[in-house]
Amino acid sequence: MKSISSLVGMVMLAMLTACGDASVYQADVVIYGGTSAAVTAAVQTARMGKKVIVVSPDKHLGGLSSSGLGFTDTGNKHVIGGIAREFYGMMYDHYQKPEAWQWEKQSEYGNKGQDVPAIDGEMRTQWIFEPHVAEDAFETLIAQHHITVLRDEWLNRETGVEKEGTTIKTIRTLSGKTFKAKAFIDATYEGDLMAAAGVSYTTGREGNDVYGETWNGVQCGAHHHSHFFKYDIDPYVIPGDKSSGLLFGISDQAPGVNGQGDKRIQAYNFRLCLTKNPENRIPLYKPADYDSTRYELLVRVFDAGWRETFDKFDRIPNAKTDVNNHGPFSSDYIGMNYEYPEASYERRQEIIKEHASYQQGLYYFIANSGRVPAEVREEMAQWGYAKDEFADNNYWPYNIYVREARRMVGQKVMTEMDVLGKNPITDPVGMGSYTLDSHNTQRYVTEEGFVQNEGDIGIGLSPYSISMQSILPKKEECSNLVVPVAVSCSHIAFGSIRMEPVFMILGQSAAAMAVCAMNNGKNVADITYAEVKPLLEEGHQVLAYPK
Repeated sequence: MKSISSLVGMVMLAMLTACGDASVYQADVVIYGGTSAAVTAAVQTARMGKKVIVVSPDKHLGGLSSSGLGFTDTGNKHVIGGIAREFYGMMYDHYQKPEAWQWEKQSEYGNKGQDVPAIDGEMRTQWIFEPHVAEDAFETLIAQHHITVLRDEWLNRETGVEKEGTTIKTIRTLSGKTFKAKAFIDATYEGDLMAAAGVSYTTGREGNDVYGETWNGVQCGAHHHSHFFKYDIDPYVIPGDKSSGLLFGISDQAPGVNGQGDKRIQAYNFRLCLTKNPENRIPLYKPADYDSTRYELLVRVFDAGWRETFDKFDRIPNAKTDVNNHGPFSSDYIGMNYEYPEASYERRQEIIKEHASYQQGLYYFIANSGRVPAEVREEMAQWGYAKDEFADNNYWPYNIYVREARRMVGQKVMTEMDVLGKNPITDPVGMGSYTLDSHNTQRYVTEEGFVQNEGDIGIGLSPYSISMQSILPKKEECSNLVVPVAVSCSHIAFGSIRMEPVFMILGQSAAAMAVCAMNNGKNVADITYAEVKPLLEEGHQVLAYPK
């Protein structure tokens, strides 16, 4: 890693010298964000011969792909092309080396995947991997293409975007650095640059009546996975006594009318990398503000007979896991993130800390409380944080899983009908294939007086195309910005689009669109699909499902 850092530093120094002002940076394309989409956008820009700068609020690149989400949500892997497929090819190449298997043999790991093997020898791709391996791959791509990355640089969201008409001229970070470019790409999960540039967006869930959908808005009774209360669980501190108040985490508000829109967003969590290997295990630790009463509802779930705690401890290489939410009470901190999309940086950090404390406390509680069934408690006590992951962050993932924040309202809004293939898309810049997937948004008390979760949706679908117009703001709002992550779509359509491989695909396409505009003397808002399509094909993007 030292050689990579040195190379990036040399490129940065050369750029600063060329600009003549240490606080002003100039490029053809400036990308704001540190996600996997930011990396693929930067690589595509460099490959097309343009100068690019990545302005990253994160110190570690890759977003969730390098922050614990190693058990990739792929859907149909055949529609993943371009730099995204290259990345998964890099994962394959890494794990073909015997020295990559430090804590177990490749033969011991096996080949568990989803619809096709996790390790696909025929296609030379691997879809399940360790966080640090993913981060190394992103850093390798950055170094190979001599891309300038400025880290820990946060957009001044109040006054940091200078526009001339509909054109962004510069953006400025809180440290005082200014960035000039012909085109900008917002590759953040939150859509911060987009919002600061005056682009229309929304948060929460639309009502079904807005776009003629079925699975948007409130969805009481729609329990498509196992993340709901299958048993009648009393919600009150003293069972049967409403005056005693509700247990922690249960809302006292009515859930709303089915199909009705609201400002609730699906729950966040951290994707944890755990291990049982004593040589590589850090014991589960108790957060400073630990409060066992937060988990009283879980005790009642256990008492009712639930025993699925470890069903989403998905195995990744080297005897580790990618741990995700599973069941009625798990790592999703339901209802505690509504403020996040619009919150200040300071308030977001508080929300992130609250989520970390809840999740750290959850696993500590299960491993240590005498009120947890012995077989569950003893199993959890064997797990711990992987010592060789996130070591500079107390072995905790760098990024919280922002499953949904702002969503642009752009030239086209992708809806449930588009994702289900009922409307033809004539300008595809990539494809998706994952189910319409939303995690729970609220925990409430039913009319019968029991606790229940709401918002969990999972509707299967076939591969579908994503419109070029869905990553472009309205022309009258901003003409030189592309938004490949906070995509223009409804809540439920985003439930499918929001997967990491898709973000990588759209990041690459966003860069191709930006460079296409420059090559044709236009703003990106004015390019035609006919101009862009050949560039996407040259970049090996999959634009139609190969039957």
